[in-house]
Amino acid sequence: MSYLILVRHGQSTWNLEKRFTGWVDVELTENGKLEAKNAGDLIKKLNIQINYYYSSFQIRANHTLEIIQNSLNDKKNFIRAWELNERHYGGLTGLNKIEMGVKLGEERVHQFRRSWDLRPDPLDKKSQFHPLNIKTYKDIPKEKIPDTESLKDTYERVISYFFSEIKNKINIGNILISAHGNSIRALCKYLFKLDEKQISKLEIPTGNPLLIDINENQIIKSCKYLDQSRAKDLVVF
Repeated sequence: MSYLILVRHGQSTWNLEKRFTGWVDVELTENGKLEAKNAGDLIKKLNIQINYYYSSFQIRANHTLEIIQNSLNDKKNFIRAWELNERHYGGLTGLNKIEMGVKLGEERVHQFRRSWDLRPDPLDKKSQFHPLNIKTYKDIPKEKIPDTESLKDTYERVISYFFSEIKNKINIGNILISAHGNSIRALCKYLFKLDEKQISKLEIPTGNPLLIDINENQIIKSCKYLDQSRAKDLVVF
């Protein structure tokens, strides 16, 4: 038996401002840091050893993981993988979700946020928000950097990385992944065998660890959010 723990980063500055963030590298708010600290304290109560830590290339997920590790008194190095980054929101990047709801209509914005294979218009490569112009991504091959993504695109890169780097470690030890709403939704789609309709309903709360109990055949036996006061519907459990 092993545990896989999925944690969406704590609240970020652009979460607070209700902006489409995607690959833009923004920091945690003070509340986000408290969420990360609470996540670490909840994981500590499990009294289990984390053998492998993973995160994206993005500051908000990295800092969430560092705060969790401080709570666990575990300074083990973690692996950063751009494949675990948030979904790229293309031309919506940096825009306010509420304002775009007024401009485009709530239904259209909902489609952009929740549909399986709908991509927003590409982000101009000259934009300051394009990953090509963000120092964090300078070592990623340019041909790998997207201009926009659907959830399907995000799923394909996340699950490809999961299969190549993480899945075979599940039977060896406990794993903690600090990532993003859509990269975790992608993992949940695979792990819980969700269809496209179910994944559209799945909401991942910030800074609330999802504990997944997996047996030696890599079958999920149970799962739960550690902070039940902020738990979201898991659709299948």
